[in-house]
Amino acid sequence: MKQAIFQLLKDQGDLSWEQIVTRIAVTALLGAVIFVSYAISHRGTIYSRKFNVSLVILAVLTGTVMVVIGNNIALSLGMVGALSIVRFRTAIKDSRDTMYIFWSIIVGICCGVGNYFVAAVGSSSVFLVLLFFGAVKSDSRVLLIIRGARPSESRVESLVFQAFDRKARMRVKNTTQDSVELIYEISEKILTAAKRKTPNLSDAFYAIDGIEYVNFVLQNDEISN
Repeated sequence: MKQAIFQLLKDQGDLSWEQIVTRIAVTALLGAVIFVSYAISHRGTIYSRKFNVSLVILAVLTGTVMVVIGNNIALSLGMVGALSIVRFRTAIKDSRDTMYIFWSIIVGICCGVGNYFVAAVGSSSVFLVLLFFGAVKSDSRVLLIIRGARPSESRVESLVFQAFDRKARMRVKNTTQDSVELIYEISEKILTAAKRKTPNLSDAFYAIDGIEYVNFVLQNDEISN
C-alpha cells in the first residue's frame, strides 16, 4: 500500500520536448484568439491593450504550470500552497474582464494536459458568442441635472415634461429654502429625439430665470462620462 502511494506521488508522466513545445505553442495560439476576441467585442472607453496582452501571457503561464505538474499529486499540492499565499489586488473595472481571465486560465489548463480538442471547441464557441453579443449596443442612460432657484421649479418640470414627451423619470429632488436640484433619468434615444425637436435644449433651460447649471451625464455599465 505504501509502495503504491509512493509510486503514485512519484509518477510525473514524462513528456518529450516535442510534446512540451506543442502544448505551449497551442496555448499561445488560442491565447491569440482570446486577444482578438477581447479587442473586437470590447468597445468600451476603458479598453486596455496591456490587459489584453496579459490574457495571452496568463494562458501561456497556466499551460506551462500544467505541463510541469503533469500527474504529480505532490507537486500539484505544493503549487496550490505556493499560489495561495499570493494576493491579487488588481481592480476589475468591467465584469467581462473576469470572464476573459477565466477563459485564459481554462485554455491554459486544457492545453497543458494535452486536451486540444476541448480547448479549441470551447474557445470557438465562446468567441462566436462574444462576437455576436459584442455587436449589440446597449441604450445608455443619461442623467439630466438641473439646479436653480426654488421659484423656477414648476417651470423646469413643465419644460422637462414637454421636451421629453413625458418619458423623463425623476430620480432625485434636492431642495433648500432658496434652491432646488432636479435629477432626471432618460435614455440616449429619448435625448436624441428631444434635441431634434429642440436643438438648443440647454438654452431653453437657461432661459428660465434663476437656473444655475444644466448638466448631462452619460452612464452605462462600464464607466460614467
